[in-house]
Amino acid sequence: MISLKDGLLTALNRGSGNANSEKRTSKGGKHAVASHRLVLASASPRRVALLEQVGIEPFALRPASVDETPKRGERPRSLAVRLAKAKAIAARDRLRREPDMQDVFVLAADTVVAIGRFILGKPEHLDEAAQSLATLSGRTHKVYTSVCLITPNNDIRMRTIETRVRMKRLSREEIDAYLACGEWRGKAGGYAVQGIAGAFIANIVGSYSNVVGLPLIEVVNLLVGEGFPVYFNWLNRAEVDAG
Repeated sequence: MISLKDGLLTALNRGSGNANSEKRTSKGGKHAVASHRLVLASASPRRVALLEQVGIEPFALRPASVDETPKRGERPRSLAVRLAKAKAIAARDRLRREPDMQDVFVLAADTVVAIGRFILGKPEHLDEAAQSLATLSGRTHKVYTSVCLITPNNDIRMRTIETRVRMKRLSREEIDAYLACGEWRGKAGGYAVQGIAGAFIANIVGSYSNVVGLPLIEVVNLLVGEGFPVYFNWLNRAEVDAG
């Protein structure tokens, strides 16, 4: 009698015939797709955690340093798209100089916070963070995250997601206390929705993981569409848990 897991593996193998996936046989005789390698062009702990949440563990991290200054008149969505693509290409070019890191998937993302066309960057100083929070206080802003995936065949795939976020009106005491905790450092818009600043968020319309920094539905769909064995990772995790 075929188990549920064996049935799922058979169905997934049939569906992955055109995805350049290699098959191997485990000790138990069960077939599984050989693990592809995903390189994340970021050192962000929150992006790593989001990937691991959906059963994807990056093989390596290759943070890409690019100039994030908006061009004159550049719209927030366009900025996110441009930077995500630039980061992915920079990471891919770096990997080409590493012989043992060929034929990998490269994933990059960039998050932009804006009110209208006004872009709030990543504050570097306390006064910049204070100004950012004062600007967001009591208003609705948009969070754009653009995701860029470069496949082992050098194809480039992109998705951009928009989420509307309303922040409650912040008191001076709340802003000062938040600034003192230091959570704002390195965060687009000067706040981290998954942290203490979650207490400031009155409403979110759209993807929550997008606001954290990586829209999970879109990332999984991109990877699955290019033959990355996301679902096999889920099944392998289930096998380990059952063991």
